[in-house]
Amino acid sequence: MTDTLDAKADTGEEILDELQAWLEDNWDPDLTVAQWWERLGLAGWAAPTLPTNAYGRGVARSVGVRIQKAIAEFGALGAPSGLGLLLAAPTIADHGTQEQIDTFVRDIVTGQRAWCQLFSEPGAGSDLAGLTTKAIKDGDEWIVTGQKVWTSLGQTADYGMLIARTAPDLPKHQGITYFGIDMHQEQVLVRPLREMTGHAMFNETFMDEARVPDANIIGGLNNGWAVANSTLGHERAGLGAGGGSGGGGAATPGTIAGHLDQRAGDFVSERRAAKAAPKAEAADQPKKKKGGDLGSASLLVGMARHYGNLDDPIVRQGLAQLYTLGEIGRMTAERSKAARAQGKDIPGVGNIAKLGMSNIVRLQRDLGLSIIGAAGMLHGYDGGQIKALNEATGNPFLNAVTTTALYAQAPPIYGGTDQIQRNIIGERVLGLPKEPGDTKNVPFSELPKNA
Repeated sequence: MTDTLDAKADTGEEILDELQAWLEDNWDPDLTVAQWWERLGLAGWAAPTLPTNAYGRGVARSVGVRIQKAIAEFGALGAPSGLGLLLAAPTIADHGTQEQIDTFVRDIVTGQRAWCQLFSEPGAGSDLAGLTTKAIKDGDEWIVTGQKVWTSLGQTADYGMLIARTAPDLPKHQGITYFGIDMHQEQVLVRPLREMTGHAMFNETFMDEARVPDANIIGGLNNGWAVANSTLGHERAGLGAGGGSGGGGAATPGTIAGHLDQRAGDFVSERRAAKAAPKAEAADQPKKKKGGDLGSASLLVGMARHYGNLDDPIVRQGLAQLYTLGEIGRMTAERSKAARAQGKDIPGVGNIAKLGMSNIVRLQRDLGLSIIGAAGMLHGYDGGQIKALNEATGNPFLNAVTTTALYAQAPPIYGGTDQIQRNIIGERVLGLPKEPGDTKNVPFSELPKNA
């Protein structure tokens, strides 16, 4: 009997049973989004992978993904989505004080505040440690001036994860500090960057003497590089193949989006309506087998049937490869979970997962476009265009394929380029020699700058 209970706990079944009972007692579609997220977050279900002192339950990532799915399958509104839950909360849990956890993380898991990431700069992307945004001490505050770029969801963010240079006379990796900055300042300007998908998820952010309290330093003065690497590690794990997601709610957290005062049940209805569309062609969709998940290959199987090229050997090989990559990512996540349960780690697993995700999206792009052929030249950039395209082609899934194809260039870049991931694996995991030069010991102020 004990062995059965241990096995149940190890697979997450016991905690899923607890979640089911909790949802039956607590889910009420007539609550506001803010009221529901407060219940969900303070009970530890919004971010179950966080430690218990940070409003989590300390479960493995794979169990956290199952919890997200169970909430959705129950018909309740999922956890607050976005970078607060994916990146800021686990970083603050790792490096912040308990007071910072009790303020920042609490507001994240309850959806009260949305966050963005202020890392990359026009001259500091792959070489992130070369950033030039500066923070100068002024009493109990820091005055921040500089420019950031590729700020995901900055237009709806209340706070930003900011890294800025606080000691230019130290080597470039040592003079950086990590702050939580209030985005509601006149000195902070967020400007959207339109992507070729038609969306504007990314932004550029300008800070002209913006102010940050000294109490908002996360992880200690001039220790920002270590804290930033923690954020990047969480990002790679969350975005990588088999990594799950940072939150599944249809509502947007924070004070800017305006969803907090709306009825929680209305967002569940919208999610169900959106998920109902693929069921219209259920006969064209492959059936899932116990223990497996076709994942990203599922839509393309249906598309291949629709366009009559499912028997093409190249298409079938591509579909098999896509499914295989997805399963490798899932199994890698399970291996990582098992290693952590034993107090061990798999070196470079986050970087490997990130590379796996890049390979998957590239294959999705190439395979999807080869399946739909000339129709790949058609794309809807807004709701009206998508509706017209669906009516003209009779294929409501076409835009999903072209959107993936247009977006596929981004994942191999954000979160650290594929080249950076390979460098990290080579140097830190395989022990290969580092790049020549002694720039790590030269004060940043003395490093040569591009004209």
